[in-house]
Amino acid sequence: MSGMAAPAAQGVAPAVPSLSEAQKAAIGGKIWHNECAGTVEGLTTWNAGEEFPSLGIGHFIWYPAGKKGRFNETWPQFVAFAKQRGLALPAVAVAAAAASPWSSKAEFEKAFKGRQMTGLRTWLAAQVGVQTEFILARSRSALPRILAAAAAGDRARIERNYHKLGASSNGTYALIDYVNFKGEGILASERYKGEGWGLLQVLAGMREVIGGEAAAAEFSASAKRVLTRRIANSPPERGEKRWLKGWCNRCDTYAKPL
Repeated sequence: MSGMAAPAAQGVAPAVPSLSEAQKAAIGGKIWHNECAGTVEGLTTWNAGEEFPSLGIGHFIWYPAGKKGRFNETWPQFVAFAKQRGLALPAVAVAAAAASPWSSKAEFEKAFKGRQMTGLRTWLAAQVGVQTEFILARSRSALPRILAAAAAGDRARIERNYHKLGASSNGTYALIDYVNFKGEGILASERYKGEGWGLLQVLAGMREVIGGEAAAAEFSASAKRVLTRRIANSPPERGEKRWLKGWCNRCDTYAKPL
């Protein structure tokens, strides 16, 4: 991997086009369904086997104090994004000096039906729009960073595949959703046995196809290959195999019309 910025990344145009409010709402609804089964209760979750709660339609990660894991922490980034847009957040959303106020799954579950967490879910359910905008912003800023991190020989193909996906509505959704789902793939911490599972790896692993729907279908297939490899490389104690079916079901949505 090169740590230097790639020439191809300079001034690159984002493949994610301008979206209508109806398209944004559709994408936000699909992400909410993907992460939370579309339920309000799913907006505050602590998954079994994980060391952190996941909040909002994008299940943004929020580490407890003193616990920084390998995955990109996105809840503080979302809080900063929402504040920049002048939104007043519930006190619990910015609690504990930007660290999760729940230090364990048991503590989280005890507080689940309490006033604070119930209020947080109510706020999140009313602010799907800003959460969708945050996810869109992450997707739009991903390509230059991916190209800068990619091996020199992969950059042209990655950029070409990225733009092919932008030629269809479900390809656009795939670009937006996958960055939120599994990240950009550029962090050294997000690796098992030296291999990542983010957008970079999926784009690099695509087979040669034309743009539009064919590209979206191949992106779906590449994502499933990358995630299957992740599980094969993962520490056995994490038990990640139990997630494969759900992950593949999510990837299947990329090959279907939005």
